[in-house]
Amino acid sequence: MLKLFNTQSRRKEEFVPIEPGKVRMYVCGMTVYDLCHLGHARVLVVFDVIVRHLRNLGYEVTYVRNVTDIDDKIIRRAQENGETIQSLTDRFITAMHEDADALGVLRPDFEPRATESMDDILSMIGVLLEKGYAYQGKNGDIYYSVSHFENYGRLSGKKLEDLRAGARVDVDEDKRDSLDFVLWKAAKPDEPSWPSPWGEGRPGWHIECSAMATECLGAHFDIHGGGMDLQFPHHENEIAQSEAATGEHFVNYWIHNGFVQVDEEKMSKSLGNFFTVREILSVYQPEEVRYFILASHYRSPLNYSDDNLDKARGALQRLYTALRDTDTDLQAEPIADYVERFGAAMNDDFNTPEALAVLFELARAINRSRDSGDGQLDTLVATLRLLGGRLGLLQSDPEAYLRGDTAQGEAGDDALIDDLVAQRQAARERRDWAEADRLREKLTEMGIELEDSAEGTRWRRA
Repeated sequence: MLKLFNTQSRRKEEFVPIEPGKVRMYVCGMTVYDLCHLGHARVLVVFDVIVRHLRNLGYEVTYVRNVTDIDDKIIRRAQENGETIQSLTDRFITAMHEDADALGVLRPDFEPRATESMDDILSMIGVLLEKGYAYQGKNGDIYYSVSHFENYGRLSGKKLEDLRAGARVDVDEDKRDSLDFVLWKAAKPDEPSWPSPWGEGRPGWHIECSAMATECLGAHFDIHGGGMDLQFPHHENEIAQSEAATGEHFVNYWIHNGFVQVDEEKMSKSLGNFFTVREILSVYQPEEVRYFILASHYRSPLNYSDDNLDKARGALQRLYTALRDTDTDLQAEPIADYVERFGAAMNDDFNTPEALAVLFELARAINRSRDSGDGQLDTLVATLRLLGGRLGLLQSDPEAYLRGDTAQGEAGDDALIDDLVAQRQAARERRDWAEADRLREKLTEMGIELEDSAEGTRWRRA
């Protein structure tokens, strides 16, 4: 039985889909004006694992992850670069896909773009105006009237009177209420715009997701996800817009992943303390970054540091070392006990740290079986590969991973390393220990660890 933490109820709930056997899930994706950073990577990986687990449970999942390809930041960046908005957004959408692919993230079933969803956006705004939930200000902008929607704040637990007490209205705004938010922005000089019944303009951010979600998944669907920072006001506003427009309950379960932190501050572009996925992948292999993300529960803060990434590398190396010199393509019936305990961990609000603990139990069992020759090695290996795969891990050839051949930043110097290892082996055979030690030291300086055995010497990148 799958239980997940519903942000709206603030407790774990048994998951019951609207339609038996099927799950419809929407996740707020990237605003594409720059390269993805580790905070974006966490969203990509967390919801990728959630989709994988739902499908492993037998659900037919329709996964939608949108792209925001028009907003103030995009317009500003395109102007700074002297390029068109489409050129900018196409470039960073391609980069996002490359980063996601590198991290082993499966593509969503649908990836709507805001600029390609304008008819749906205009239609929803029109309905909100007709129903009295929206109005046009003197400046031409269309605003959502928060006070007209009952229970505004139920997702975030915020109350209107408390929000109003801390709000202010800028002089150039003509909102009726300080909490009202924009649905349609009247066109400004040198900004892109689209025709509408209320004049040329462009959509506000919140209405984009409401329109794309309901168009792809219907007025009422199972799961809506995203980063914790989107809980208010973005997701709160989505609920208000969508339910006012359709008259239906919007979403049954809300899932939010925790922040990535650097020195106890949220990692973000606005704070300038972010590391792009590409920067990190120039030092660490993709599965190491993925492991680092999954080693913390998705709702917990994820503390970025080289030390924590190094720990993730060491942990993954232990798992791959257990698979070394085994037939990783062998098809064998997995061991039920491990499969059940792994599944129980994932059914408990997608508890990936507990699921990873099962993988380490398997790795230890593999090492014992290899030493004892008890005949269980093949089934243990098959079970480890199966369960690792459900997290998107242990998908590389063990030897290739341990050598670092799957890292994006490697210089491809395997031939040189092999030659130095062979030279050292030859020096050892002629008992030239000084030369053998010199070559080992040279390899160590190159970041290469050696493992001598009766069968010869193997190496891996430290």
